[in-house]
Amino acid sequence: MDDEGTGPPQDAARIALTDAAAALLRSLRARHGPLMFHQSGGCCDGSAPMCYPEGEFRTGDSDVLLAELAVADVPEPVGFWMSADQFARWRHTHLTVDVVPGRGSGFSLEAPDGVRFLIRSRLFTDEERAALGG
Repeated sequence: MDDEGTGPPQDAARIALTDAAAALLRSLRARHGPLMFHQSGGCCDGSAPMCYPEGEFRTGDSDVLLAELAVADVPEPVGFWMSADQFARWRHTHLTVDVVPGRGSGFSLEAPDGVRFLIRSRLFTDEERAALGG
């Protein structure tokens, strides 16, 4: 919030990263170059976020760019894309990208590390919803 209390809440963002997710992204960036996420909500790993080298997953009109995530010590933002159908269901939800032990999809870059990305979610507060325009 700004000094006068008129700005949006500081956490009025659609997506956040846990420290563990940021650390894993730094490691993956060092090995694979610029990164991106895509969350489909469908097959393979259900609705787990999939991490790819940037541009490896082709996005299109049926995808929404939710955020360009800033990660400390990663020189470029990490785009987070979601299928439009999934976004229609989750548009009132704050998402936090986290990491847990276990093997996720073979398509996501973290799979060989024995961990997987997952989404933790909560509904936006009224203040966050208003700040985000919806």
